[in-house]
Amino acid sequence: VQLQASGGGLVQPGGSLRLSCAASGSIFSISGMGWYRQAPGKQRELVAVITRRGSANYADSVKGRFTVSRDNANNTVFLQMNSLKSEDTAVYYCNANVYGATLTWLEYWGQGTLVTVSS
Repeated sequence: VQLQASGGGLVQPGGSLRLSCAASGSIFSISGMGWYRQAPGKQRELVAVITRRGSANYADSVKGRFTVSRDNANNTVFLQMNSLKSEDTAVYYCNANVYGATLTWLEYWGQGTLVTVSS
């Protein structure tokens, strides 16, 4: 199973970006999917997670600005980021709990995509 993230880049404060992460491989089912981020010199932190049924939770720092969604048919999770701030600058990692060929639930991570918010 592989998770491929895309959509990062350089954006000015107040701007928007949309991240995507597609899971591929031998996948029978995916439960929770989400996004984490790691800023320079800081620990990785949760940004947003979403259940298969669409119930979402967010870090307080992004509530009202970020929206997580998913396409179950295509094993893809999205993160719409609006009103971006300099403190949102980080490498963003997608995450998924997958039931696959191992016949167990395993956690997978994407490779990370860099988001830089700067004027």
